[in-house]
Amino acid sequence: MSLAPTRRRLLSAAALAAGPAAAQERWPSRPVRLVVPFAPGGPSDLCARILADRLTSVWGQSVVVENRPGAGGNIGADLVARAAPDGHTLLVPASSIVVAPFLVPNLAFDPLRDFATVTEALEYPMVVQAHPSLPAPDMRELVEHARRNPGVVTYSTAGVGNTSHLAPALFGHIAGVELTHVPFGGAAPSQAAVIGGQVSMSFNNPLQSVTAIRAGQVRGLGVTGRTRWRDLPEVPTIAEQGFPDYEAIGWVGILAPARTPEPVLAQLERDMVAVLRDAEMQARLRAAGFDPKAEGRAAFRALMEKDTQLWGGFIRQANIRQD
Repeated sequence: MSLAPTRRRLLSAAALAAGPAAAQERWPSRPVRLVVPFAPGGPSDLCARILADRLTSVWGQSVVVENRPGAGGNIGADLVARAAPDGHTLLVPASSIVVAPFLVPNLAFDPLRDFATVTEALEYPMVVQAHPSLPAPDMRELVEHARRNPGVVTYSTAGVGNTSHLAPALFGHIAGVELTHVPFGGAAPSQAAVIGGQVSMSFNNPLQSVTAIRAGQVRGLGVTGRTRWRDLPEVPTIAEQGFPDYEAIGWVGILAPARTPEPVLAQLERDMVAVLRDAEMQARLRAAGFDPKAEGRAAFRALMEKDTQLWGGFIRQANIRQD
């Protein structure tokens, strides 16, 4: 009796059993989307586009940046939270994602529950930039001017609840002065409002700030980090100017939908960390005004949990809400 049919059945059964593992080994099997939940031009968008160039060659698949702005980043985040957990749709969020539950009642997703961390990608301080008409050459004089003129000092932001909003709100709280928030739909229109004199100032990312300061369009008053920014050594930190407890750092990271298979997450972490630690990539990110970070899943999860406690407490205390 021939054994061929039996052998064919055994081989077919073995192939079926190996199917899921084989699929995981072949990841990515199609283009990967990096969803940026903001308009083009901000830190998340710049980071995603720099990463996409390199990851396309590493993975042998197209890596496509997809901007899904709206609701302070929540529309894009919700899209990825609901995406198939197969590693082909990833989120490139800013630090504002951890504060979303404190700003939006009945938020559709939970940042810590509905995402798996891959790695933090970069950090950056904010630079306080003021229109030349503001009669304050530094942060001390800004506070005095705001005290003499409650509500007159205005600041533009890229939207409610992101670092460009929370950083000045926290400063006003610590300094005990009233600063008036004027939200815009992204970093670019916020920057244009300062340059055009529609608002007094903003806390913006280093790349846009350095360019505008060097061009004489705005004046640099302070830096929100613990050290002076490398491209603005003449601008002191806010802590140096009499506010030692003040610090505000923005970050961008990579998240996958929860329940993404462990082998895929492990490969994502390994490849992302390797790319972010590459000397050429670090040079590109630094040239774009960022400090590269690549410490992996556990460190990024710890950072998100820490910032949830830090900013969540302040939002409750200051009663900040996203209308």
